[in-house]
Amino acid sequence: MATPSAGPTTARGPGLPASLTPAFLRHLTAQVSAAPNAARVTTTAPYTGAPLADLPVSTPADVEDAFARARVAQQAWAATPLAQRKRILLRYHDLVLARQDQALDLMQAENGKTRRDAFLEVVDIGIVSRYYARNAARYLGPKRRRGAIPLLTHTTELRHPKGVVTVISPWNYPLSMAAGDTIAALMAGNAVVQKPDTQTALTALWSMDLMYEAGLPKDVWQMVIGRGGSIGGALMDDADYMMFTGSTATGRRIASDAGKRLIGASLELGGKNPMIVLDDADIDKAADGAVAACFPSAGQLCVSVERLYVAESLHDEFVAAFVARTEKLKIGAAYDYSADVGSLTTPAQLKTVTEHVDDAVAKGATVLAGGRARPDLGPLFYEPTILTDVTPEMTLHSQETFGPVVSVYPYRDVDDAIRLANATAYGLNGSVWSRNGARGRAVAARVRAGTVNVNEAFAAAWGSIDAPMGGMGDSGLGRRHGAEGILKYTEPQTIAHQRIQGFHPPAGISPATWAALLTTALKVLKTAGLR
Repeated sequence: MATPSAGPTTARGPGLPASLTPAFLRHLTAQVSAAPNAARVTTTAPYTGAPLADLPVSTPADVEDAFARARVAQQAWAATPLAQRKRILLRYHDLVLARQDQALDLMQAENGKTRRDAFLEVVDIGIVSRYYARNAARYLGPKRRRGAIPLLTHTTELRHPKGVVTVISPWNYPLSMAAGDTIAALMAGNAVVQKPDTQTALTALWSMDLMYEAGLPKDVWQMVIGRGGSIGGALMDDADYMMFTGSTATGRRIASDAGKRLIGASLELGGKNPMIVLDDADIDKAADGAVAACFPSAGQLCVSVERLYVAESLHDEFVAAFVARTEKLKIGAAYDYSADVGSLTTPAQLKTVTEHVDDAVAKGATVLAGGRARPDLGPLFYEPTILTDVTPEMTLHSQETFGPVVSVYPYRDVDDAIRLANATAYGLNGSVWSRNGARGRAVAARVRAGTVNVNEAFAAAWGSIDAPMGGMGDSGLGRRHGAEGILKYTEPQTIAHQRIQGFHPPAGISPATWAALLTTALKVLKTAGLR
């Protein structure tokens, strides 16, 4: 695969962009909630392996202090009118768009993804911030509900913020995951104490910095840095709600701990997502769609496709088209839009991808494209890889690889495709391709996944912010986006005002007569079609 030009370089890969000056990076790291004499941790740039950020490490005591300050700030923030919160969020929207080049530089420097993949995170946060700014009032405002006794019971549903929300965000989508869930929590009137992954903490800090510039009051959003084994307990112990994106194993522990504390948790976890190419699909469009589904952010995307099922009648022609497109992708490091596929983010992820592919090949899988690391481009590059002849005893058959690797399988009929697609403990995302939209949607409805896209990889469902997004099975609990994405951060309260007459018999009427009257009333209400 060709390497695009990348401008000034170190020994391997491009140097940092001019926007990421030492002074700017120090400005960001100074916003971590940590003691002045805190221990430090250094992150490295995936493109080059060179040192990138020097971050203070928060202790459990630092986390407790952050929560204490957040609780004080949250009281005033919850009392802030929705109209004022809306104005802050819309100013934040404008700042993100205006300074996107800085955000793109940060995401590429920390994560190693391409600029085009980073730009989609900017778009995502623009959509999310605008959506909740303009729709929060209809979700959070008082709502009249049917009363127990028509005309006599005045019932209102109110929504109160949970309090202080813990957000634990991952490294793979450092802006979308750090800011997207926080935006809804803040708009609902909560304060947030967040632990981003250390590798991509600069992007999260940049987002928080812009929110304060937009007008967010002091201490309403705070950032702590550290390993889960060190500060995870403090993040759970003080939280009123947990929002976590990451591995299924960690999600299970968080769900258990949240259950013990009787607090809510929303968890977006792993996936082994399928794509189904029906026998009436447009092969060229489906092959383009497969590239878009499998290789964005070097495959380090929870909703990307790792299993691809193709109708036998189209299999050979589709595979040839898919391989040809994959082999033309430009893989490399560049702080511009010239690369199609970027780097993996961590040595651990490169190790996993390499081991999964090597294990599959050793057990009989065939490599149709890619299948090797590219240390000539940088320390963590791996070629987009297509495999066939993958069988259940191979690790990557069922386990999430989280890299630029996909396995292709033929299927006999639609029932066979659905059976194969649903043969997993996960259920996060899916993709179906057909020339017939109605047929595609019918097949999509049978895929066991929280989101399924027809004639698209994942962006259609993800970008439909008015609809819920989340996983089934081992892919998690709860939803982000839409009404559920903000209401989960609230406590519902019912206020019922009873007027004139309640359920007890009035003076002069015996309990037996009153029971008969109420029975008659219930029958009348049913006959009238009233609920």
